[in-house]
Amino acid sequence: MTELTITALPAAPIHVFEIWSNAADVAQRFEAASGFALPAIGRSSGTNALTLIRYEPTVWLVEGDVSGLSEVLGEDGALTAIGGGIVRVLLKGQGWRTLLMEGGVFDAESPNFSIGCSAATTIDHVNVRLHVLSETSCLAYVPLSYSAGLIHFWEEAARDL
Repeated sequence: MTELTITALPAAPIHVFEIWSNAADVAQRFEAASGFALPAIGRSSGTNALTLIRYEPTVWLVEGDVSGLSEVLGEDGALTAIGGGIVRVLLKGQGWRTLLMEGGVFDAESPNFSIGCSAATTIDHVNVRLHVLSETSCLAYVPLSYSAGLIHFWEEAARDL
């Protein structure tokens, strides 16, 4: 049996940062305001106060202090609070990659899926966003309405790893 913990974390303010137009201008404004560039697709970046995780070409998941981000976007996008509809699930231990392969369609065991990487995928028919935190941990963002079922699925699957 592989050592693995599956923990639903406390609720946190989570936002979606979405660019609709003038992406280059928004990117420049963002970097000037935050001190770091918007992360590339499939990557994350940030500071101790703010993390952006990019899952789609013009959409980032944001955790932390979002003050000033609406102004950065201006009329070129939107900052939307979604924290109430998302459960953050911490998968910790050597077996997190193998666990994500159970009922999943994404190659979580790929060495290219490393620290700071992100992915949008489906696991056991649920849309999940993944963010690799370390070699032994991954954060999964799961819709609240499916979280209990998916956590139960992972707990059952983890017993056989």
